[in-house]
Amino acid sequence: MYTITKEFHFSASHQLFGLPDEHQCARLHGHNYIVVVELRAEELNAHGFVRDYLDLAELKRYIDEKLDHRHLNDVLGDDGVTAERMARHFYDWCAARWPEVSAIKVSETPKTWAEYRP
Repeated sequence: MYTITKEFHFSASHQLFGLPDEHQCARLHGHNYIVVVELRAEELNAHGFVRDYLDLAELKRYIDEKLDHRHLNDVLGDDGVTAERMARHFYDWCAARWPEVSAIKVSETPKTWAEYRP
């Protein structure tokens, strides 16, 4: 099995509702997000790729145009914009375009990661 990954970065705010008032995530706050898309294939294409990295520029455009420096609760229409739910959101978005997508990882801080892998 061949595996490739590509990393994307953006900054955005969010707020998690339903948490105790003293919980730091209940307040409006932001992160410098990292999104890693993983693609897998048993065979390489005619060019020797799982998928050409240039194809993934569409994800960069989506992030830059729809998510970067935005309030994610508004953009994603959800009051529970967690890293876990964002990983699923990105997985669904990517899998609709590239069948080789096998997982998405999302980081909110240098020490925390959430992953969605069906």
